[in-house]
Amino acid sequence: MAQTLNDEIDLLQLWQTIWRRKWSISTLTVVVAMLTALVVFSMTPIFKASSTLLIEQKTARAVSIEDIYGLEGGSSEYLQTQFELLKSRGLAERVVRELNLTMHPEFDPRQQPEPLIDLSGLFASLNVTSWLPMTTPDDLVESEALAEAQIFDQVVRNFMERTTISPVMKTQLVKVEIEMADARLAAQAANALANGYIESQLEAKLDMTQTATNWMNERLSTLKANLDESERRLQEFREAENLVDLAGITTVAGGELSQTGDRLIDARRNRAQAESQYFQVQGMRNAGWQRLSTVPAVQSNTLVQQFKADEGRARSRVEELSRRYGAKHPEMIAAQSELRSATANLRSQVEQVVASIEREYQLATANERSLQGSFDQNKEQIQEIQRKEFRLRELQREVDGNRSLYDTFMTRLRETSATSDFEAVNARIVDPAVEPEDPVKPKKKLIVAIAALLAAMAGVGIVLLLEFLNNTFKSTEDVENRLNLPVLGILPLLKGKQRGDIANMFKRDDDKSFNESIRTIRTGVVLSGLDNPHKVLVVTSSIPGEGKSSVAANLAAAMAQMERVLLIDADMRRPTVAKNFEFPVGTPGLANLVAGTARMEDCIQEMDDNLCIIPAGTVPPNPLELLSSKRFAKALEILEARFDRIVIDSPPTQAVSDALVLSTHANAVIYVIKSESTAIPLAKRSIGQLLQNNAPVTGVVLNQVDIAKAKKQGYSYGGYYDYYGYSAKEKEA
Repeated sequence: MAQTLNDEIDLLQLWQTIWRRKWSISTLTVVVAMLTALVVFSMTPIFKASSTLLIEQKTARAVSIEDIYGLEGGSSEYLQTQFELLKSRGLAERVVRELNLTMHPEFDPRQQPEPLIDLSGLFASLNVTSWLPMTTPDDLVESEALAEAQIFDQVVRNFMERTTISPVMKTQLVKVEIEMADARLAAQAANALANGYIESQLEAKLDMTQTATNWMNERLSTLKANLDESERRLQEFREAENLVDLAGITTVAGGELSQTGDRLIDARRNRAQAESQYFQVQGMRNAGWQRLSTVPAVQSNTLVQQFKADEGRARSRVEELSRRYGAKHPEMIAAQSELRSATANLRSQVEQVVASIEREYQLATANERSLQGSFDQNKEQIQEIQRKEFRLRELQREVDGNRSLYDTFMTRLRETSATSDFEAVNARIVDPAVEPEDPVKPKKKLIVAIAALLAAMAGVGIVLLLEFLNNTFKSTEDVENRLNLPVLGILPLLKGKQRGDIANMFKRDDDKSFNESIRTIRTGVVLSGLDNPHKVLVVTSSIPGEGKSSVAANLAAAMAQMERVLLIDADMRRPTVAKNFEFPVGTPGLANLVAGTARMEDCIQEMDDNLCIIPAGTVPPNPLELLSSKRFAKALEILEARFDRIVIDSPPTQAVSDALVLSTHANAVIYVIKSESTAIPLAKRSIGQLLQNNAPVTGVVLNQVDIAKAKKQGYSYGGYYDYYGYSAKEKEA
């Protein structure tokens, strides 16, 4: 099943390969499974004991001293911390001491069995140190027993390796699992580890409480001094500022400031009104009193309005009298006098109103300034009071804070002292460990099954690898698929037979299956040349040792049963025919015939009525030149006239080029391939050379096939082997 990189993977062929080797794979699987079973059943069984703990995130505590240390366990980090504490070395050492595991045979290295090979004794017996400078175990280990500290450390590490902490998902439960060969000791160790964890938590809390008490006692003295100092500064500030009721003072000052503010607002409004009237009057002061009388602030005065009405009536009377009387008429004079009097009164009143407006403006301005000063003074007074209040409150807050902190520490100290012996734990054993009945490992059935599965997979892999690396022909299908040539027949492997015996197998008729195979090849050759009979047959192979000479000899003997046949040994470099047929040394042959040193009749050896043989003769120094000469062609032409069939035993194609020369004289070339020996690339290259030389390659003979092995592997070569009793003979053998 050797494939190139460009070939596609044939799943059917892979399955056939595996199926052919099924017994080998099965044998490997059974052997590995049995060996694994022997090893597994000799191993010491290991038992696992499990104890279940409940670790609460919030403990039922009587005091809250944990707040000082931040022990609030409201997160996953808390549980993870507890799991790591269960794995800690300190807890393991506690269990080792409690159960005295250093004296137990399972842990004590002094009670362990001695190693199979004592290197120190071996070195001493060989006296290696006398001639080879090296460090021996005696130089590193004391001659006496191991130190107690080393033994204890080794036992603790061994115990930690056997301990497993397994949290139960989505719960606060955790399993403490111990694996030991002693089932009872495993249960004791699991319970001891759980109890040790709880006790260590209690001890830690007690130590923490004591530490907190000592620390709070030290802090109380400092807090007391700070409280006294803050109270002293508060009292000194009150005495220095003469503060009795700062709240009342602040209230009175605030009321005064509010009233002053209201009056200031009214004063500003009055000043604004007076300022408006004042600016109206000042704008017309130079225009005369008549224009001043038209100012709204003056005109709105009641007396001005009255005097203006009197002046109007007097003017109307003068105008009326002037139309009737002259200027010196008494009534006219009286009316004019009345008019002058009214005008004088009006002027006097306007001037008074203007003077009044100026005075009101001055008074309003002065009043506003006075109130503004009072308001600013009150505001500064209030700000000063507020600064004192702020300082007072600051000192008071300091006193209150120091007093509160002091009282808190005093309360905590009393609570801690009163409940220092209260045991509040965050864990408890929910399910104590019991002595296990069945071991957890080794899982014998599973291990054996896995070993068998791996062995089967390894067997399949090895089979496929060997099949891939084996690039030889193993069946007729390989020959036909790889070379695209028909298989004329196969010849079985004849174990224990010499080469000379195999060459005469057909004539002796000792093996019916072998003779039948030769007849099959003969039939294939004859049928391939029905229209144009193959007069000259050349039998060749890729390399020496593939059995081409035996095939040629037996094929010639088989054909001699029907016609006159001549067997020519053309392999003059390594001739075998003369030796196989026990010809005398020096018997002339083909080389002598072509060279002209012997007559044809002397070279032809009569074996029976229809079979003649021409051996190689005297080995020449240049066989290729003889085979390429015209004398060889002429001799072959004469022999063709005398014989019905000529079978030529040719040299291998890869050794020399004699086969290419002989193929030019042949009507058919039979290529011999040795089963499970001839490399596929080598055969392809050899046949390719023949085909390029236009050699008439008729078919292939698959030689030396181990039929029994092939049948076990699932290869099929036809049913006639069973028919002729070949399988029965192999079974008897």
